[in-house]
Amino acid sequence: MPLGLNFQGLNGWMYDGGGLDLWREVYDRFNIVSFFCGNTGVQMTGWFRCPIETVEDLRGLKIRIPGLAGSVHQALGVGTRLLPAGEIFPALERGVIDAAEFVGPDLDLHLGLHHVATFYSTTGWHETATATELAINKAAWSRLPNDLKAIVENACAACNVISEAWCQKNNADALDDLMRKHGVIARQLPDPVIERLREETMKVLAQAVERDPLTRRVHESDLAYKANFDAWSEQSEVPYHTRIRPARA
Repeated sequence: MPLGLNFQGLNGWMYDGGGLDLWREVYDRFNIVSFFCGNTGVQMTGWFRCPIETVEDLRGLKIRIPGLAGSVHQALGVGTRLLPAGEIFPALERGVIDAAEFVGPDLDLHLGLHHVATFYSTTGWHETATATELAINKAAWSRLPNDLKAIVENACAACNVISEAWCQKNNADALDDLMRKHGVIARQLPDPVIERLREETMKVLAQAVERDPLTRRVHESDLAYKANFDAWSEQSEVPYHTRIRPARA
């Protein structure tokens, strides 16, 4: 979800804050049982040919971006495209799109997006902790004995942690490579841009919850958990990143 929980917070909500029960309630209508089985961590806002200094710099661009964030961009006058990984580079190269987001430095490096865009906007406001899932037919799941169910659940939980750890290491290496060897300029989006994206995100989410009672319950649960998590983070993670973690030389 745009401007949502980070990896730690998402896991807290899912495993211990009621999120998993709601997730499975959503999937139950499709006769599916779902599990977290991976996470890419925070993603990047994306690749641009020119730096994004104001909201007006976004207006009129054609951007590859999925999901709710696409609706937020559209509200700001941005044209959005949903392209599979293999089509992003040629579309950006040919000018079919003006900008693109994919995942993070490592996977973006493998796509070669740095060859057609120089400015790399961070951090991904639109996908703050992107999870992958394992979906199992409910009838098939019900036939498994309890020991195999436990194995599946714990294997998925392990993959969730291990995949995010892989991303942390490889994204750090790849971002250093992109900046030192390829001249990529990594910049955070300016605060006024983030605030405008936040305003439009709240409008998009408000429209979504009006359409479906279950969506509203999920949203309210997420917001309530996030408020508590944010208060804790202000005393734990925020001081670490702003005061304790040394600045890079």
